[in-house]
Amino acid sequence: MESSPPAPRPGGVVGILAFAGIVAALTQTLVVPLIAELPKLFDTSASNASWVITATLLAAAVATPVAGRLGDMYGKRSMLLLSLVPLVLGSVVCALSSSVVPMIAGRGLQGLGMGVVPLGISLLRDVVPAEKLGPSIAIMSASMGVGGALGLPFAAAIAENTSWRVLFWVVAVLAVAVGALILALVPGDRPATRSGSFDLPGAVGLGAALICLLLAVSKGADWGWGSATTLTLFAAVLVLLPAWGWWELRLTDPLVDLRVTARPQVLMTNTASILVGFAMYAQSLVVPQLLQLPGATGYGLGQSMLAMGLWMAPAGLMMMAMSPVGAKLSAAKGPKVTLAVGSLLIAAGYGLSVPLIGSDSPWSLLIVTLVCNSGVGFAYGAMPALIMGAVPQSETASANSFNALMRSIGTSFAAAVIGVVLARMTTDFGGFPLPSQDGFRAAMLIGCGVGLAAAVVAALIPVRPATALLPPAAATGPAGTREASEAPKASQTKA
Repeated sequence: MESSPPAPRPGGVVGILAFAGIVAALTQTLVVPLIAELPKLFDTSASNASWVITATLLAAAVATPVAGRLGDMYGKRSMLLLSLVPLVLGSVVCALSSSVVPMIAGRGLQGLGMGVVPLGISLLRDVVPAEKLGPSIAIMSASMGVGGALGLPFAAAIAENTSWRVLFWVVAVLAVAVGALILALVPGDRPATRSGSFDLPGAVGLGAALICLLLAVSKGADWGWGSATTLTLFAAVLVLLPAWGWWELRLTDPLVDLRVTARPQVLMTNTASILVGFAMYAQSLVVPQLLQLPGATGYGLGQSMLAMGLWMAPAGLMMMAMSPVGAKLSAAKGPKVTLAVGSLLIAAGYGLSVPLIGSDSPWSLLIVTLVCNSGVGFAYGAMPALIMGAVPQSETASANSFNALMRSIGTSFAAAVIGVVLARMTTDFGGFPLPSQDGFRAAMLIGCGVGLAAAVVAALIPVRPATALLPPAAATGPAGTREASEAPKASQTKA
């Protein structure tokens, strides 16, 4: 077990790890207010500037499963601290950038630190008492919503009133503060971490497959879905993923244990996670546009970037507010039920939006986002509990990181699908094509359908008793005794 300071009260540990999650989420939303300005700021094309966002997505996709595996091998706390290093360095590089290339490099470094949230959730299993594990997981999961909620108005206010470079300096300082708090106050893992050698070929293979997939999905609209580049990338995925799976199944210490991932509880939770990630992200692509489009369109509300961020902020905070409610539901009925209820709430929010699009008040859209994000808060707290209830202690970080990757893939597909819908269903406004009211409604109906699909998958998850997963040695030792008592509370259910 890695050396660490004496543990503070559990609430302090959870607060520090949730703060880490907020900073990570803040990093992801940081550049949203700058998107339209990036070509002018760096004297480049809009296509080149879009890599400022794409680089973070790709780096995070590659780094997250690697960070999880290393966390199981060398300690989640150590890997959590290590993940903050590129987050700080990337923020500094971005703050000092005067051209688009170093800006993209800095954003890529920031993406390497995105394993913070799944590592933090996994660490909770080791350092928080069993009776507080469920609520702690829910709060940690909700921190992503809080970071996003604070990020938009914060970034918009700074971008409008001072230099954009301040955004990145602030994130660098916050990440350093998070590291100092973890180093000083958060205890380390228990010794039951996974041993073995690091699977470098597996990491390279998975990284290559993910880069090809996410590049094709995120840039396909720009390059053309039928272009040689896009089709070649999709073809590469069809070759690389099976080859990677074959390699992983040969190893005793793989990057991702596909046999564990194939367990019905894990497999179906990950499937639901892709759908929830899609459903969560679709409304965040639609509502900001509706808030900012000119009122003369008949359905836009003419809000400024800062006002849009402020209207979106309560929805993110709602995730945190609903996290203890979701934890109580999980304790009473099991996280499977919480995930299904959360997915239904997301679908209900989308359904509610269809007649409200075109109203002349932002309050109607606020209601939609509050309902949707209430469901996201339920779902995001339930998914890690389901995963941790189905995997051994030694694979907690790896399994949680893979689950986080599944959510990210869902959000990437949401961006592609909703982007295509809004690009195809347009209306002419002063000579410029804008997404039409019917386009926005179609996008929200897609989100509703995906939310309902997530609820169906969640309802079909076959939850197995967590104690059946414990190795014999763990079941008789002190750590095993605690795990046997805590895992059912965190994830077992009345299915």
